[in-house]
Amino acid sequence: MGFEETDMFADSTRRMEALAVFLLRYYSDRLLSISTSPDPNIHYPLCIDFAELMDYDPPLAHLVFSQPTQYLPIFNDAAICAHKVVLGNMKGNELGVEKSFINVRIDIRGSPLECPETFPSIGQLRVKHRGILLTLKGTVIRSGAVKMYEGKRWYRCRRCNYRFPVYPELETRNSIVLPSTCPSQGSNFCEGTNFQFIENSISCHDYQEIKIQESTQLLGVGAIPRSIPVILRDDLVDIVKAGDDVIVTGIVTARWSPDLKDVRCDLDPVLIANHIRRMNELKSDIDIPGDLIMKFRKFWSCFQVTPLKGRNAILRGICPQVFGLFTVKLAVALTLIGGVQHVAASGTKVRGESHLLLVGDPGTGKSQFLKFAAKLSNRSVITTGLGSTSAGLTVTAVKDGGEWMLEAGALVLADGGLCCIDEFDSMREHDRATIHEAMEQQTISIAKAGLVTTVSTRTIVFGATNPKGQYDPEQPLSVNTTLSGPLLSRFDIVLVLLDTKNPEWDAVVSSHILAEVEQDKDRSGEDLSCVWPLDMLRRYINFVKGHFKPVLTKEAERVISSYYQLQRRSASQNAARTTVRMLESLIRLAQAHARLMFRNEVTQLDAITAILCIESSMTTSAIVDSAGNALHSNFSEDPDEEYAKQEGLILEKLSSMDGFPDITSIIS
Repeated sequence: MGFEETDMFADSTRRMEALAVFLLRYYSDRLLSISTSPDPNIHYPLCIDFAELMDYDPPLAHLVFSQPTQYLPIFNDAAICAHKVVLGNMKGNELGVEKSFINVRIDIRGSPLECPETFPSIGQLRVKHRGILLTLKGTVIRSGAVKMYEGKRWYRCRRCNYRFPVYPELETRNSIVLPSTCPSQGSNFCEGTNFQFIENSISCHDYQEIKIQESTQLLGVGAIPRSIPVILRDDLVDIVKAGDDVIVTGIVTARWSPDLKDVRCDLDPVLIANHIRRMNELKSDIDIPGDLIMKFRKFWSCFQVTPLKGRNAILRGICPQVFGLFTVKLAVALTLIGGVQHVAASGTKVRGESHLLLVGDPGTGKSQFLKFAAKLSNRSVITTGLGSTSAGLTVTAVKDGGEWMLEAGALVLADGGLCCIDEFDSMREHDRATIHEAMEQQTISIAKAGLVTTVSTRTIVFGATNPKGQYDPEQPLSVNTTLSGPLLSRFDIVLVLLDTKNPEWDAVVSSHILAEVEQDKDRSGEDLSCVWPLDMLRRYINFVKGHFKPVLTKEAERVISSYYQLQRRSASQNAARTTVRMLESLIRLAQAHARLMFRNEVTQLDAITAILCIESSMTTSAIVDSAGNALHSNFSEDPDEEYAKQEGLILEKLSSMDGFPDITSIIS
């Protein structure tokens, strides 16, 4: 062995010993839990904090960062060495099993690696990022099948009997390339070229390829979202699915494209993952400091006598550039907040998410509300009926490299968030057939190209569409929009915005638009009695969704049940299914209004407000005669007084009902 090779071997041994000491000092408990696991053939992950390694040995941490291809295998060997030390120190009455596979996974949270240079967006990936420990953030848009690949195989030199391992090259799509000469490092170099494969020496590993795409919310105007394939191995496979938000730490390398005659071979970037973190469980956790929660409580304490004035102060912050449209802003708020999901004893689920559809003439502000609602949601996807990917709105099967994969559409990518669909009536026929299940059961069942599975779509759908030609109030909504009745019944609220000629309204709107600049100068983000700023609204909506689980009071049950019975009497037999869904919508909207009002119980006020929202929507028999055009609805100067009049009118109509049906079995 030459001096240079001896120094390299000694240096590698010193590094491994230093890393083993680090693991024994900080992660002995995790090594102990791995030692007590019974199966020796499983690949066990050992997640470490890179910040702790930086504090322990900065030069060693820099080597792991700058030369991960060389030092991550040394780190794995150090984990095996530390595991054997822990196993040897175990007491006699403790059972331990020696493990062969421990993979060190490096978590960069809280370390300097979170800086932009080592945490670029996928579109900013360049040659300078190749070969270092890099972190990328994106959304999984494709998820391949779990496969097997050869981790290594052993060969023997026929000339000197030297045994050596050969590893697959990911750059050449896991092909095995034998060395040109014998790699023995003895005093006399063999230089043999004839090698024999050693039987039963192949070690196999799990292998999966996914593709992640950068979030469109982080891109500038006109930017195209980029994507990159990610290779998952061993314990990392099958822990993420299409639609998940992930942060992946790994090594960027180049992979050869397949050889074609007379065609220059390209290098495709690929990320070999070392650590992957799902962000789905964190997407609703916006930082809400305690002083802000106290500000919310103080705000509502100031409106104890006139609570609807406080509610309207919050609603004015929704799309403030659009004048009026109180009904639409209330519907947007209730849709984003949503109700409480209910799971029956039989396992049947009743969704808590609400869906909203705006049907209106061009220029009525539908797209403005869609874009503002997307800003209020932590996870949102904005698309049009025909403007989404090849997967459309749901899921499709695509062939990539000879393998069929599932590609997620807009509804799957927005799982747990909001999906805004403009031009809702221009959906593909495939999406029209599958969106029914996605909106009601919140799943999509797939049976394509031999792939049979079900994906989750716990998504709020906010759609907007124009009527087909001139809107005819005498015709049903399905005729005016070319949307089927069963699809329309999935929406909790459907608001029709008609641009009728109203000189008084036009004068008020024009004055508001001309004075909007001056109003912007006078707005204060600290005074919550004025228009709430966007960031405050986002935090408030997320707080009430996570903090309150409102339940119905007896008064609210009585109002909802009597209104349901009234609708059942007046509805035709064909519309009976719609009224059943309307009951669930009433409960969701009442719960959402209770959350909006900062309460944990649904009162009669919430139930009547939900009825007013349904009455403003498509209704076969309205009990409020003057529902009016939602486009011309404005904020009342005294909402509590106006509500008292509406409450008296509704209760008077409902009091004519003979008894109240018991819906406790439906909602509990």
